[in-house]
Amino acid sequence: MKMRSWLFVPGDSEKKLAKVASAGADVVIVDLEDAVAPHAKVAARGMAQQWLSAHRRQVTSGDGFQRWVRINPLDGNLWRDDLAAVLPGHPDGIMVPKAMGPEQLRMLAAELYEIEQRSGIAPNATRILPLVSETARASLSIADYASDTLPRLAGLTWGAEDLSAAIGASRKRDADGAWTDLFRMVRSMVLLAAHARGVAAIDTLHADFRDLDGLKTIAANSFADGFCGMLAIHPDQVPIINEAFWPGKAQIAEAQAIVDAFAASPGAGALQLEGRMIDQPHLAQARRLLESVR
Repeated sequence: MKMRSWLFVPGDSEKKLAKVASAGADVVIVDLEDAVAPHAKVAARGMAQQWLSAHRRQVTSGDGFQRWVRINPLDGNLWRDDLAAVLPGHPDGIMVPKAMGPEQLRMLAAELYEIEQRSGIAPNATRILPLVSETARASLSIADYASDTLPRLAGLTWGAEDLSAAIGASRKRDADGAWTDLFRMVRSMVLLAAHARGVAAIDTLHADFRDLDGLKTIAANSFADGFCGMLAIHPDQVPIINEAFWPGKAQIAEAQAIVDAFAASPGAGALQLEGRMIDQPHLAQARRLLESVR
């Protein structure tokens, strides 16, 4: 399934949970962490499990969207109760906030295995997407994911808000709106580690959900940089992200022309196509693009 738009919805809001299925997101993330106040955590778990069960058919039929849950951090005392409550609803995956590295995720994987057995879920069916940048220490371990063998790992994503608070940064972007050096470095490490590991690279959210014009530019640039999807915090952001992370007709036609040119000249290392040189990296990129739209 596509993994372009990852839309958060508060786990304790019946109103928003009732509407999110029609938002058009490829992935819906029921949030039990930042969006839920401490006193509402228990109620949110119950609502999340009910919502997961109600929408399970849309996923198992091969249509619709994936259903994920963001649990509370693994260094706290809430995440095991989160898992026990939501796994019976067979979520497609678990988002891990403030992830501290692959070793910590193995602890989560072991817990998931036990609950999957009790809940009649196939082993390793529940995937993991860690937020890998929310502390300074976590950011320094991003490269470790590139060589890790955790079979549940679906992708990597990152966030700027928690990291800026952790290091006391008073800005994340410069006067021109570009990420400052630290956040640009973290973003690049996430992109490289995800591709090195062969998993999805998911870009962080655009916090100003009213700035849809700005989101168009940011999402288009993210796709051009090599990300395959982006986090969202409002339903209005979903169609813009979906469009940005899907190749246009011209891109698809160009990719097909490159593949066809090499198919017509087997064994060629480089060719001319419409007045420019193309070689094996162009062919690999074209094949990846065509595979993504099938």
